[in-house]
Amino acid sequence: MITDRIDSITRIPPDRCRPSPPAPRSVKIEISPRCNYRCGFCALRNREVQPKWDIDFELYKRITGEMREAGVEEIGVFYLGESFMNPRLLVDCIRHAKRELGFPYVFLTSNASMAFPEAVEECMKAGLDSLKWSCNAADEDQFEAIMGVSKKLFRNAAGNIKEAYEIRRRGGYATGLYASSIRYDGAQQERMERYLAEAIRPYVDQHYWLPLYSMGAFATQREEELGYRPTAGNQGRLGALREPLPCWSAFTEGHVTADGSLSACCFDANANWTMGDLNKQSFMEAWNSAPFVALRDAHLRKDVRGTVCEACIAYA
Repeated sequence: MITDRIDSITRIPPDRCRPSPPAPRSVKIEISPRCNYRCGFCALRNREVQPKWDIDFELYKRITGEMREAGVEEIGVFYLGESFMNPRLLVDCIRHAKRELGFPYVFLTSNASMAFPEAVEECMKAGLDSLKWSCNAADEDQFEAIMGVSKKLFRNAAGNIKEAYEIRRRGGYATGLYASSIRYDGAQQERMERYLAEAIRPYVDQHYWLPLYSMGAFATQREEELGYRPTAGNQGRLGALREPLPCWSAFTEGHVTADGSLSACCFDANANWTMGDLNKQSFMEAWNSAPFVALRDAHLRKDVRGTVCEACIAYA
């Protein structure tokens, strides 16, 4: 089940509780830094200038080769942006990770609105192991208010989720289909439950709930405007929440932006947590760079004063 994999990543094992841990089991790589949504709770909306360039495929091939050699087992072909913004590159990245490098597990999270059936099937053919949909609105009005875009995309997403299920059935593909949602409160949560029961859960293998993340504290103002209370940092999924310190993100999973930066944070939209430049360094050089080692040491001491993590809502 997908929740077992998530829980194994958000749990820091003893051999990784050190400033210079071995290679992470999982790495997320941003195929495209662009997104067609403007979600009120997402750090991406805080970028002053939205990136225009997707990841260079030659850079992707080099760093994934280094990751596999170092012992990385899982590649997420996404990070902050929406990977279906460049479906051809996405398929090429999946195919290279599976067929050329032999990664045991390649996974993707998408908002579904641009996951048109032909692209989804090509991803499945290329060997995608897991496709998870982010479903965080119960109806068109809520979608427009939270995601900040046209109601039409709400209908597109629901149709694509249903069609992906049919594509898998017809083609006999092995791709797991999943969905996650932010858990809200009161009447809003009741509307979510009704929508999921009708339009989402019948077309996925498993659905699970997430808390409203703080997105590195960048989205806090917008969250307050919308009336939602964020949880501290990224504590994983509901049902298996982790302590904010040390933050698992810095120890068990790598995060690579489309421009080749290695970040220590799950929600680093503005390059505040950059620990290395993979255009100039190997993956392991960046993974255990001096800044990263120092930051992890602070996390292990549970004292992040004076570090880039100090301002995160998790520690405020």
